[in-house]
Amino acid sequence: MLLNYSRPLEVAGLLSDFDALLTENLPAWAVLAIEFVLAGIVLLTLYAVLALILIYVERKITAFFQARLGPNRVGKYGLVQSVADMLKILIKEIIHVKQSDRFLFFTAPFFMIVASMLTFGALPFGKGLQAVDFNIGVFYVIAVSSLGIIGVLLAGWSSNNKYSMIGAMRSGAQFISYELSAGFALMTMVVLSGTMSFSQMIEGQACCWNIFNGHIPALVAFIIYLISGHAETNRGPFDLPEAESELTAGYHTEYSGLQFGFFYLAEYLNMFIVAGIAATVFLGGWTPFQISGWDGFNSFMNYIPSYVWFFGKTGFLIFLSLWVRWTFPRLRIDQLLTLEWKYLLPINMVNILLMVGLVLAEGTLVDIYHRIFN
Repeated sequence: MLLNYSRPLEVAGLLSDFDALLTENLPAWAVLAIEFVLAGIVLLTLYAVLALILIYVERKITAFFQARLGPNRVGKYGLVQSVADMLKILIKEIIHVKQSDRFLFFTAPFFMIVASMLTFGALPFGKGLQAVDFNIGVFYVIAVSSLGIIGVLLAGWSSNNKYSMIGAMRSGAQFISYELSAGFALMTMVVLSGTMSFSQMIEGQACCWNIFNGHIPALVAFIIYLISGHAETNRGPFDLPEAESELTAGYHTEYSGLQFGFFYLAEYLNMFIVAGIAATVFLGGWTPFQISGWDGFNSFMNYIPSYVWFFGKTGFLIFLSLWVRWTFPRLRIDQLLTLEWKYLLPINMVNILLMVGLVLAEGTLVDIYHRIFN
């Protein structure tokens, strides 16, 4: 049955057959209910599994950069270390803080998880592997990812701890600042693609990825987005709000057990989300690398499943993120905000104007190719 599909390793055909089977045998409301529940279970499972994998991968890559071994005791090559840490954090006691705002204190971690989960669900993991495909997908992602700042501020304020509050204010300033540059970088690609829908944006990159199609403005937007996303996820050298030498543990100083685990989990998944959005918007998402005229090469690239392309591109960008984290020293808070407001934001605003001019002048790589060969 698999051989009937043009790309035999894809699962989109199987999902379509499963949907047709349900539609033939059940009423519409039951089909929607079953599919919603299954999609939610798959996303939650993938969310948790990816976090465990990323924690292990970061430890190993960090060890490689620092000439250490990394986890190597719990399981073969330390593969079960992340699972052991997960079990440990699940059974740890949740310490109750006196004179804290209990409702807000317990609510804050859920804002972090919900914000990252809402963004995670909009990512196109492969051909036909997207839970929700909004026609304003880029705008939706920018909007819901910003909800995480509410959890950060609530965690710092409700803890009744001065260090937590200072850490929350630093994180708030950092998130809000770099959210602007990340948004402008994505809007630059919206101008190039002519759509905010992730699926349409990916289809438009079938023959040429945006990072190549948009010339220098696209490359500048790509670099700025990676820097901004790195800062938004509190990854080094932008991890000042959580620097133990500065403010103990920042806005989540007073959290323990599963509550701290929520913050920890969201941080790693946000790293994946930033890389996933960058891979989708700039590197063609799940589309393979194609070269016009190379039919044999293109056929081989098409044989590779779309989800392998997506996770491969995302994994490469995550590796770059870890490389940066363990290469550059931590910035001071004034240096961090100066980089955004004095350099990245002005460059971004000029860059989006250059992209508008490029699109209006029909100077993209695809336009040039069509003029030469048509």
